[in-house]
This record gives sequence, C-alpha cells and structure tokens, in this order.
Amino acid sequence: MIETENLLLMPHAPDHLLALIERPDEYEELAGFPAAAGLRDFFVSDEVSQAFLDSIRALDDADPWHLGFAAVHRDERIVVGSCGFKGPPDADGMVEIAYGVVPKFQRRGYATEMAKALVDYALQDARVRLLRAHTLREPNPSTKVLKKCGFAFKGEVVEPDDGPVWRWERNGALD
Repeated sequence: MIETENLLLMPHAPDHLLALIERPDEYEELAGFPAAAGLRDFFVSDEVSQAFLDSIRALDDADPWHLGFAAVHRDERIVVGSCGFKGPPDADGMVEIAYGVVPKFQRRGYATEMAKALVDYALQDARVRLLRAHTLREPNPSTKVLKKCGFAFKGEVVEPDDGPVWRWERNGALD
C-alpha cells in the first residue's frame, strides 16, 4: 500500500479487478471498499483488450507492475480512481504510467497524487531509467499533472493502441 495526502493506493488483486469487470455487485465485498460511480468504466471500455483480461486471470496475486493500484479516498473510504503501469520496466528501463479519477472526484489534485506516487514507486526499482506517459494532443488537466511531476513534453507520436498522442517523459534519476 502507498499512502498519499488524500489517498491510499491499494494494489489491485486479480480477483478484485475481475469482480469489478464481470461481477460488480461483488466488488465491495472482495476489495473492502465500494467503487465510485464511473470506476468500472475504466476497465470495461472498448479499449480494454481480451489480452489484458487474460493477463489478469493468469495472475495469482497483486502485481502493481501489471495491475496497478486502486485509489481509495482516505476520508470517504471509496475507490475514486485507478493508477498503474503498462507493464514492468522494459529492456531499456522504461515504464509508462497511467492514471484516472472518476468524474465526481476530478479537479481535486488526486491525479497528481497518484502520478507522483507512481513516479516514486518506479524510482525505487533500480531497473527504471525512464518514465513515460501519453495524453490527448491538447493542453488538458493531465498535461498539467505530468508537468507537476517533472515530465517534459517530447512531441506527438502514434501509439498502436491509442493512435496519435502527445508523449511525455521524465528521467529515471531521483530528484
């Protein structure tokens, strides 16, 4: 578990995520916290591949590099978002971060808390030399989050899964 000012980042367990996706009425009982409205949408959109679902089923335990974290609001005791990585560090030492906050809890700094926590988590691993993130191709709240977390804009790229996006990177050295 990672603690931030307002959030507890709890590693997603495979059975918790599968419940959220396939049996949402069982999620709270398994995860220990209710899911805020909109959380399930992060995992059931057209962008969620069968390969991702299969990878969840292949795991026996929580694995932050593959499944990420549930962002539990400390005071309200509800899962308000999710954050994680698009896999462990690759052969070049790069990890990509991703995060999302449900609409009701946006614009309160929680995405920044999650992104900073992901950066700190990644930098504890000696394999990590570069952190990366992608955003929509326009200034938006996520571009502000990444700037606050020390990421620099690198330009537009075409990602196989996402199409044209803006790439952001940050050196893996501790500040």
